[in-house]
Amino acid sequence: MKQIITFMLLFATAITYSQNILEGIVIDNDTKEGLDYVNVYLPNLEKGTITKENGSFKITNLPSGNHKVIFSMIGYGTLSLNVTLPLKEPLIIDIAVSAIEMEDIIISTPFHKLQSENVMKVEQEKISDLKANGAVNLADGITNIAGVESITTGLSIGKPVIRGLSSNRVLVYTQGVRLENQQFGDEHGLGISDSGIESVEVIKGPASLLYGSDALGGVLYLNPEKFAQDNTTQGDFNYNYFSNTEGFNTGAGVKSSGDKFKFIFRGNLTEHSDYNTKAYRVTNTRFREQDFKAGLGYQATQFKTEFRYNVNNAKLGIPEGIGEQTTLKTPLLPYQNVTNHVLSSKSTLFFNNSSLDINLGYIYNDRKEFEEHHDHDTDLEEIHEDEDVLEAALHMKLKTANYDVKYNFPKLKKFETIVGIQGMNQINTNYGEETLIPDATTNDFGIFATSHIHFNKADVQIGARYDNRLIDVSSGFSKNFNSFNGAAGIKTDVFTNLTMRLNFASGFRAPNLSELTSDGTHEGTNRYEIGNSQLKSEQNFQTDLALEYKNDHFEFFVNAFYNKINNYIFLSPNGEFIDNDPVYVYLQDNAKLYGGEMGFHFHPHPLDWLHFESSFETVTGKQDNDSFLPLIPANSLSNILRAEFDSKSITKGYAFIKLRSTFSQNNISSFETTTEGYNLLSAGFGGTIQLLKKDLNISISGNNLTDQEYINHLSRLKTDNIFNMGRNISLGFIYNL
Repeated sequence: MKQIITFMLLFATAITYSQNILEGIVIDNDTKEGLDYVNVYLPNLEKGTITKENGSFKITNLPSGNHKVIFSMIGYGTLSLNVTLPLKEPLIIDIAVSAIEMEDIIISTPFHKLQSENVMKVEQEKISDLKANGAVNLADGITNIAGVESITTGLSIGKPVIRGLSSNRVLVYTQGVRLENQQFGDEHGLGISDSGIESVEVIKGPASLLYGSDALGGVLYLNPEKFAQDNTTQGDFNYNYFSNTEGFNTGAGVKSSGDKFKFIFRGNLTEHSDYNTKAYRVTNTRFREQDFKAGLGYQATQFKTEFRYNVNNAKLGIPEGIGEQTTLKTPLLPYQNVTNHVLSSKSTLFFNNSSLDINLGYIYNDRKEFEEHHDHDTDLEEIHEDEDVLEAALHMKLKTANYDVKYNFPKLKKFETIVGIQGMNQINTNYGEETLIPDATTNDFGIFATSHIHFNKADVQIGARYDNRLIDVSSGFSKNFNSFNGAAGIKTDVFTNLTMRLNFASGFRAPNLSELTSDGTHEGTNRYEIGNSQLKSEQNFQTDLALEYKNDHFEFFVNAFYNKINNYIFLSPNGEFIDNDPVYVYLQDNAKLYGGEMGFHFHPHPLDWLHFESSFETVTGKQDNDSFLPLIPANSLSNILRAEFDSKSITKGYAFIKLRSTFSQNNISSFETTTEGYNLLSAGFGGTIQLLKKDLNISISGNNLTDQEYINHLSRLKTDNIFNMGRNISLGFIYNL
């Protein structure tokens, strides 16, 4: 009897195991031969593999139910397939040769679809591609995405702008949790390094349905690098040099995955001197940044989880004018010392044809700002070396805990439905001698539901949401904000190869602490800001229309939007001065923004390796009284000629030349000045070579090759007539260990 029971248990185990295997073969549609190195990936499980030489693949330890599987390979069309586990028999997948570039999986939208299947238009760029174009940091890199700009204070501090909206109107997500580092002023950047980030996704337009308050203008979603594939170990070392700042960033990482457990570690160091223009170096734009990321994952048949941690410390100089010309890297006074901790937990429970996602996050932002020391008997350089002696004038600690719980219902015929709750507890505490924003606690709660409906010739997505925000200030001041919002969209093929996306969405943004309660000087902006406790929530309604035509050798897109915002909050000077700084107060008025992007991508047959890309973007922002909104980016046109090649000595080779034309900005607010247009020429090349039987990725690029003297309209240094960065040559490599 004991033997029989043992045999039955082993048999049951074998059946269970076989039920959780995805296996098959991938073949060429024409030759019917097996294809090696095809990526096979299950996005909802974040689990995948690559095919062997005969095209075969096997992925084990998978839960039962319905799953989407993505098959992708350079030179072939990307295939999306819905499968039900357990499989009755191994899969036979054929994919066709295609000159169209591989599609990437979209994570920021709730249904984990390829962009071609998505109702919402989402832009995605790999961080490696942004670096190959010579981007100095993340804030600089995202400006290569159509419709995205950055408000900058020097080189180190940047805030994303999506279609004319920025700061708290753009929500940033990292490691699956919202990043709360931009809450307290214009000179406060993201506080995160691009090291350990695989790609960035941009949702243009209100995403309050998915993310709540502060997603009024859109979402910048930073995807962390993936764990290694099962039963593999990878490591790399990277280095980048920048001629303009005589700066560098360097780092190393290692990751390994077994059948169930996996881990990842990555460290990075960045240092830059003052950036150089054709005429001078801009004093105190120097900065130093240290970044460390770690992750631990576990995956069983019915459960997966991962924990990630990121600590980032940055010393950022705040420029105030042109001073002594040096290439030192230690910031002068005034400067910021910001330490940011991000801890996240992301778990999924799998049931029969349904699942429960639980995302938890904790962000601890420790911000110190050091001002000019007025004791002339003390050596400033000596003081700077010991911050215990030089106390921070402004010292704030922002602690944010948030949660995000979603239940994915079983697919019911044409319907996929998700319901969820999201919330946040945020505490701001002051420790410095100056108090710009008072001690306060903010609590958010939101509940939502959204459905994706599949029809024969169209896909429809609808949803609704309720949010509440409560702000309690230590002085006794309290404000409560409520909002109902909804969204609806449709994607359909108008004609062969022509896809239309039409989306309607409302969004909201509750006033933040800075807007409600600020009363003090911002060093980086050189102004005295006064909050307004009577501010109401911003409420908007946006219409988006996107048309996309695509065949094997030509792609064309046009995106148009109209965004109506009620109770738009903005800063305006009142004509007074405090401590020699102009006084700015927070006001409200209804506003509207409209514009869009258009462009094409041409890779002619038989020269599929040659690519010509062009894009144009425009946005106009006005108040109801027809006066223009401040900090609206100028119209711009980008043209890129790019070549891709492979040879015996170099693989994944590329070369490009780019001309970005930024037009003059004459549509300005009452306290702005016009900005002249300019042209920036860039070029670069790179690829992968073999060194000691390992891949070495190299890239060389040059930006502003003509050393053009120019000022971007969104530069905070524009009021001092300080130029943006001049010619920069960057050299980078990644050695895969």
